Amino acid sequence: FFSVYISSLHIKMPRSNVELVNFLFRAGRLMNEDVKKAMLTVDRGNYCGPHDPYGDCPQSIGYNVTISAPHMHAMCLDLLKDYLKPGCRALDVGSGSGYLTACMAVMCGQAHGIEYIPELVPISIANVKKDGKSDLLDGKTLTFQHGDGSKGLPSFGPYDSIHVGAAAPQLPEALVEQLAAPGRMIVPVGPQWGAQELVVVDKDAAGNVTQRTECGVRYVPLHM
Repeated sequence: FFSVYISSLHIKMPRSNVELVNFLFRAGRLMNEDVKKAMLTVDRGNYCGPHDPYGDCPQSIGYNVTISAPHMHAMCLDLLKDYLKPGCRALDVGSGSGYLTACMAVMCGQAHGIEYIPELVPISIANVKKDGKSDLLDGKTLTFQHGDGSKGLPSFGPYDSIHVGAAAPQLPEALVEQLAAPGRMIVPVGPQWGAQELVVVDKDAAGNVTQRTECGVRYVPLHM
C-alpha cells in the first residue's frame, strides 16, 4: 500500500541519505527528532550495496539476508526511543550490515550487535569505518561479534533496549531475561513461511513482563 500510495503522488525518490530522511518525514514515517538525527548521522548508503541504497525497500547484503526497508528501521527506532536515551545500553540481534546498530549507538551511547553469519561481522565493522564512525568502535561504544543471537549477549547486559532483526518461532526467553527493568524489546515472532507479528515486549521496574502486537511483518528466520 505504501509504495502504491507514494507512486500515486509522483514523489521524487531519494538519491541521498538526507533526501531519504526527508522523504520518510514527509511521508509521516519518521516523526521523532532523536530518531531523525540518528538516521541523518548514519548514512545508509555505507551499509548497503550500490543499487538504490536510499530506496525505501529492503536491500540484499549478501549471504541470503537483507537490510530492512528504511521505514521499518524508523519504526523500530521510534518504538525503542524511550530506551535509547544517552546512558542506555542496547542490543541488536541479527546486526547484519551494522546500520541499525550504529543508529542505536548514536542515540544511546552503547550498542552491541550479534550476528549469526560470521562473514557479516567484519563487513559491518568495515561499513562503520567507511561511514566515518571509527571513534564508536575505538571507544567500544559500538561492538559487533559472531554468535547465536537467540541466546543474546549476557556479558554486556542487561539491556535497556533490544532489537531483534529476524523472526523467532516463539519469544526468546534468554533475551527477555537480558532485558533491563525497565526495558523494551521488539521482536518479530512467527513461522518462516507463515504469519509473523512484530511484538513489543515491556519489562517494568518490578520485573513484570507484558507484550503486545504492533503490526504484521515479514522477516528472515532467526537462527536458534
